[in-house]
This record gives sequence, C-alpha cells and structure tokens, in this order.
Amino acid sequence: MTWPTTVAGLAAGLLTAAVATPVGVSGAVFLLPVQLSVLGVPSPAVTPTNLLFNVVAGPGALLRHHRAGRLFGPLTRRLVLGALPGVVIGAVVRVFAVPGATVFRLLVAALLVPLGLWLVGRTLRPARRGPAASPSPRALTGLALAVGVMGGIYGIGGGSVLGPVLVGRGMPVAGVAPAALATTFVTSVAGAGTFALLSLTGSGAVAPDWPLGLACGVGGLIGGYLGARLQPHLPETALRLLLGTLAAALGTLYAVQALG
Repeated sequence: MTWPTTVAGLAAGLLTAAVATPVGVSGAVFLLPVQLSVLGVPSPAVTPTNLLFNVVAGPGALLRHHRAGRLFGPLTRRLVLGALPGVVIGAVVRVFAVPGATVFRLLVAALLVPLGLWLVGRTLRPARRGPAASPSPRALTGLALAVGVMGGIYGIGGGSVLGPVLVGRGMPVAGVAPAALATTFVTSVAGAGTFALLSLTGSGAVAPDWPLGLACGVGGLIGGYLGARLQPHLPETALRLLLGTLAAALGTLYAVQALG
C-alpha cells in the first residue's frame, strides 16, 4: 500500500467517524463507498476490511462513553448477546452467497434508503406514543440478531442499523449511541475473525486488507473520540435528522453506482 493510499484511508476514517459517532454509528457504513470506489478494495474483502476499521476505531468513542458513565447497561448487554451469533452467520452468507459488488450495493441501498427516510419522517412528524415506546427485551434480542446478520454481510458491525431503528422507536440518542457502538465493536471483532478463518479455506479476496483497514481504523480512533466528546453538546433533533439523512443519501449513492 502506497503512502497516498495510507493518508487517504486515515483521513477518510477520521472524517466518517467524527460525523457518525455522535449518532451511535462507527462510520464504517459511510466508509464503504470510499473503499470500493476510491481506494479500490475488491469485493468481498471490503466487508472484513470495514470490520477491521471498526475494531481499531471503536475504542476511542467507547472510552469516552465509559468515562461519562454511559457505556454499560442492560441495553448494551442485550444488543451484544443478540448480534454476536448473527455476525458470524452474515460473514458466511457474504462469502458464499453475495460475493459480487453490484448485488452488494443494491442490498445496502435497499436497506438504508427506507431506513433513513423513515427516521427523518419520524423526527419531523413524531408519532404519538405512550411511556412504553421502547421495544421489549425479547424484541431487542431478535432485532440485534437480525442486525448482526446484516452487519456480517455489509461489514458495518450492526450499529448503523440499530441506531436508526432504536432512535426511530423513541429511544434517546444519548442512550442508544454507546450501546450501538459497543455492539458494533464486539461484532466486528467476531466478524473480522470469521472472515480471516474463511480466507484459509476458500479462494479469492476474502481476508481483510490489513494495512488499509488499520490506517482507516487509526483515523477512526481519533475521529470517534472527538465525535463522542461532541455528542452531549448537540441537539437531539439535529442528531436524528443527521443520521436519517446520511443513511438515505448513502443508500441512494449505492443504488446509482450499482445501476450505473
């Protein structure tokens, strides 16, 4: 890997993490198009490379949330336990069922566009709800399992999906963000390890691009800490709109790339 590529990866990781961390997203989902279109990471290796980014970048934001006393709690434990087996299943699906970049982009678009638009709509016109707006514990576990599978396929660790869904259901961003980021970190460790093992038994670009993933991760480590530090000072409505808009815009970009 050349020095320009290293610098570009570090800068991309820093920027995406700084913008995404305040809303409970590691930034990996927004790093995917950069890796595919700018840095030239082949498919499906882009998925474990993104998971490697999460592994390196995650501790910065998690440390900040831990110091603020917002990291550990029932929500975090339930999401991690539900998503962990799902990411292993998703990694196997990614290698053997969805190896091509075109189908991969279309799947991401089909996931993120409606999710982003839904969150923006719920923010601008919130539905009337009673005090029991949050999902039940059983629903949270089932959601985390499904999101873990998606994270293993897309290389996003799951937080990019859990954040919008839980916030859209009425849970506060300040509570969702640390739990979603913790889930992303743990599932990314498991997912990257699963891809590394699968690369020993198969052919093609399955293993992570280790140098690039580490470079992006170092940038994300810095940006994640900065984003977590900013999060308590940002307004709730603005955070909801930012997350929804970024998800919808990224999904649209994927669809245009795939169809074009």
